[in-house]
Amino acid sequence: MSSRVSILDKIKQNQPSTVTELPELAGLEFTVPAVLETYKTVLKSIGGDYVEVTNYNDIVAFVKNNYATQKRIITTLPELAEIAALDWFHDDPHSLEDVELTLVKAHFGVAENSALWVTDDILGQRVAPFITQYLAIVVNKNDIITTMHQAYDRIGNQEYGFGTFIAGPSKTADIEQSLVLGAHGARGL
Repeated sequence: MSSRVSILDKIKQNQPSTVTELPELAGLEFTVPAVLETYKTVLKSIGGDYVEVTNYNDIVAFVKNNYATQKRIITTLPELAEIAALDWFHDDPHSLEDVELTLVKAHFGVAENSALWVTDDILGQRVAPFITQYLAIVVNKNDIITTMHQAYDRIGNQEYGFGTFIAGPSKTADIEQSLVLGAHGARGL
């Protein structure tokens, strides 16, 4: 008998005799009185930034004032066609390597960790939020919920091919504790 088979046999012999049901989490619900303020505070603490706007014209003005509009900017939002390309959904994903800014919309946000839920139906291409230099995700402040428990309840039975929570810019730190932004995703959110 090989050591692999011996190890697997021992694991099989030591399985629990009864199946334990998952605990009921309904009692763990709580609300945060200042959901938006919590979201903004957490986002800042993880390296992201927010801009409060009242309409899409405010977003256009912000992008014009803060980004080099001669560089490649893409969006999935027709309201932002003045500043960003809309015709990239079927391009080869490798051709997106020079994108400076991507603007997309989130389904909702989560205050406790500032995560934004996005799916392939609103991303244009799955690679878009990860290949861009900077990522802007538009979310209505009324669509920010308190906890991840609520988020999972909300997405639990949805149908989607790809979905992810994005919180803050991409970051990593090596063993010398040198923080690097944009190592495997957007440098700024």
